Amino acid sequence: MASKHGVAGLTKSAALEYAKSGIRINAVCQGFIRTAMVERVIDGGSISEETMIAAEPIGRIGRPEEIANAVLFLCSDDASYVTGLPMPVDGGYVAQ
Repeated sequence: MASKHGVAGLTKSAALEYAKSGIRINAVCQGFIRTAMVERVIDGGSISEETMIAAEPIGRIGRPEEIANAVLFLCSDDASYVTGLPMPVDGGYVAQ
């Protein structure tokens, strides 16, 4: 949890430092995403898929394209007024 707070703090601090230069800084804080790494962890028995799903209020593991969509939004003109945001894309995990 300390590392997540560190990322959030660094994101906010850097966003304030670079805002006047027109540079926006945000962070995407992802939950369990179905990637090759997560599949290896599941296959290796470190954690079960059921345990991962149970931890997510949305009731499933995320998809890579859901992270990509969040990044695309933050990089778009639609997010031109967004800076300093540690954006959770985690199926509601942080909201618990």
